[in-house]
Order: sequence, then C-alpha cells, then structure tokens
Amino acid sequence: MGIVGANLVGVAVVTALAGWVLPRPEPVRRSMFVANAVAIPLYVAVAVGVGVVWGTRVALSRFAWALDGTSPGPGQQRTALRTPLTLAAMQLLLWALAVVVFTGLALTVQPGLALNGALTVAFGGVVTCTSTYLLAEFAFRPLSARTLAAETPPDLLVPGVEARWLLVWSLGSGLPVAGLMTVAAFSLARHDVSASQLAVTILALGATTLVVGLLLAWLAVRATVDPIRALRASVVEVEHGDLDTEVVVYDGSEVGLLQAAFNRMVAGLRERERIRDLFGRHVGEDVAREALAREVELGGEVLDVAVLFVDIVGSTALAANRPATEVVGLLNRFFAVVVTAVTECGGSINKFEGDGALALFGAPVPIDGHAGAALRAARLIDQRLRDSLPDVVAGIGVSAGAAVAGNVGQEQRFEYTVIGDPVNEAARLCDLAKDTARRVVASRAAVEVADPGERSRWTTGDDVVLRGRARPTTLAVPR
Repeated sequence: MGIVGANLVGVAVVTALAGWVLPRPEPVRRSMFVANAVAIPLYVAVAVGVGVVWGTRVALSRFAWALDGTSPGPGQQRTALRTPLTLAAMQLLLWALAVVVFTGLALTVQPGLALNGALTVAFGGVVTCTSTYLLAEFAFRPLSARTLAAETPPDLLVPGVEARWLLVWSLGSGLPVAGLMTVAAFSLARHDVSASQLAVTILALGATTLVVGLLLAWLAVRATVDPIRALRASVVEVEHGDLDTEVVVYDGSEVGLLQAAFNRMVAGLRERERIRDLFGRHVGEDVAREALAREVELGGEVLDVAVLFVDIVGSTALAANRPATEVVGLLNRFFAVVVTAVTECGGSINKFEGDGALALFGAPVPIDGHAGAALRAARLIDQRLRDSLPDVVAGIGVSAGAAVAGNVGQEQRFEYTVIGDPVNEAARLCDLAKDTARRVVASRAAVEVADPGERSRWTTGDDVVLRGRARPTTLAVPR
C-alpha cells in the first residue's frame, strides 16, 4: 500500500506541475486536454496493477525460503535484502515508460508541450522511486531481520548509509534545484514568460522541494536512526549487567553490520561470563578473582593461614548401603552446609576430596582474624550438620600457621593449593576428630591466635603426637 501511495503522490505532483506550475509556451488545446484525461487514468490504472502484481511476485520469489521455513543461503540473502532496490528499479522502469508514452502523445497531439510533459513526468517518477525505496525498506524490516538472523554477511549487500543520504540529497534537493534552474534558463531563452508567472513557478517548485525534501529526509533519518536507537537501548541494558539482550539485525548497510557486531560482542561477553562463573565454581571465587585481576604465574608465597579439613565418617559403608543417586544427593547437601558456613566466615573452599573438603582462611585473599574465622566455621558446620543432616557424621580439624600458597603444576594445567605444616596438621586433626564425641578438634596454636571472643569458646585438652608428626600437638575442642 505504501508503494501504491507513493505512485499516487507522484501522479499528483506531475498533475500540479504540468497544470499550474510550469510555464507553458502555448495554451493547452482541447484535443490535448481530452487525450490526457483519457491517457493519464488509463496508464495509472494499468501501471499500478502491473506494478502490484509484478512486485508481489518478485517479493514472494525472493522470500520463498521464509515461507518454506528454511534459512537463506548467501545468494538468497543478497537478493532478499536488495528487494527494496529492485522494487524501486521496477517503478523507475514504469515511470520511464510513462515519460516515453506521454512525450510521444504530446508530440502527436501538441508538440509544443512535449518538453514540459517529459520534465514533469520525469520529476514525479524520481520522487516516486526514491519514496518507494525508503518505504520498502521499512515494510520489509521483519523479513530482512529473518534474512540476517541466520548469518550476517561480512560486507555490505545494499547501498550504505552514505549512498542513501547522497540519494536523498540528490533527489530531494539537487533535482528540484536543477528543475528551478531549467525553468529559469527556458524563461530567459523564450522571453515570453511574465515576471508573475515566473515567480509563481519558482514559489511552487520551491514549496514542492521543501515538502518532498522533508519527506525523503525524514524517511532516510528514520531508516538510519531507528536501529541506532535500538542499539543504544541494548547498550544501556548491557551496561546494567543484562547480557541476555540482543538487537534485531534488519539493516543491510553499515548500521546492520554494527548491529551484528554488537550481538557478537555481547555473545562473547556472555561466554566470558560463563567461563568465569565455571572457573569460579571449580577453583573458588577468590582464586578466580585473583587470577583475573593479575597475571597468573607458577610458584607461591609464604602466608599466615588457617586450614579447615572436614571429612565424613564411614563414607565407604555409606556408599555400599545406599543407591548411588542417593549418595550423591546426600554429599551435595553435606557440601552445601560446608560451603555456606565457610563462605559466611570469610573463607574459601580450596578443593573437594571425595567426601571431604579443604577450606582456607587467609589465602588467596588475606583476611583479618583468619584463625578465629576458621574456628567459627568449624563450629557452624558441626552445629548445622547435627541440625539438618543427623545421619551424617563428619570429623573437622582446624590448624593455623605459616604455609606456602600458590599455583603448582605446569603452565598448561595448574591449580591453586597450600602446602605446609598447618595443612598436614589439620588433616590429622580431622582424622582424630572422627573418633571423638565432639567431632571438632583444633590445635591450641590456632586458638591462641584467634580473637578473644572466639578463643573463649574453646578449651584446651591433651597433648597428642599426631600420625606422621614428630612433635606433639596440644588439642582444643569447643566448650
């Protein structure tokens, strides 16, 4: 309907220019008036009918893949996106034929008006074809979006933004000004055009130029600004953290390539965020954050840390007497308690080992009161396991001291770990705790460096030489 409307506007422009605006070298004869009264409606009806049928068939053939529910190939993409340009070329052909028909009619009936008729029909045709191209771009946006959804081409498939604006300027401003200059030239050459008639002609052409130029410029602005506004809105959503946003690519010009580049950028950000999330889940959020904040190197440094080991008692019998799915579900609930308590106290899970876990406090991110935080986490884990998982019995050991923390392995595959006496001591205290009724055992050295509030919750016990160690360890248990 937009294309039909553009043609009717073109016909109205031609009628106004020929009938009342352009100066005529001689009055219109009755025979010429009758011929035009018959020929113009007849040609318009035939041309509109042919244009609608022809354009519809061309559009359906170029978007047949969409009706079949398939994706277009590179050649189909090119022809589909150039449909507005093809429709404009079809209109240009019909209007060029109109120039030939009405110029020939004028040469036959009243030759003196042939040049006026050719100029006015040509002007109306140019306006119609430009409007057709811009209106068709709007009309075919949904289909253009489907065309570009499968794969965005690496280069332009349609005239770019620069070509679009040059076309609008040429046809909306350049051509009308050229028309004014032509009228002035003919007036100077013939000497039979009055000043008032020339003024009316210039005013009418000037008004037509303003109206038509504004219309074409508005259509071109909409064609360029609409996708930019949508892109800007999506940029704001990404800025606010929404990485699921995506713009619809429906423009085959540089703007469409920009839309596609934005979608690829956001897809890359989503992939990076997913990798960071998985990385954090595997190695711990603190380790992941440190790795992203600075270049990762093999090696370590000596840090004061607190280490917490927790391990389920009788895990072998647990696995033998229950279905595998039930065991996995139980372990997940157990680790949920451990991870929550450790995180609340400022620590991080370094690794899961079967049915046990190693938690660190003070590495890789230093924290104040790391020993007190580890002791508090041990008590929380024990209490929450007793409350929510009474069937699960776990030993918990806590130690503190200097240890080497860093990345060990090889450049292509490494992990963050802690090596040192506190790790070994915590593991042995965990084994010892499995055989005690309290189920939580720490070293007195860890309790002594804790804050006074946490220290008051522990009591010192016996000295024990732990397995694999030469010096005795003074034990401490919660009160």
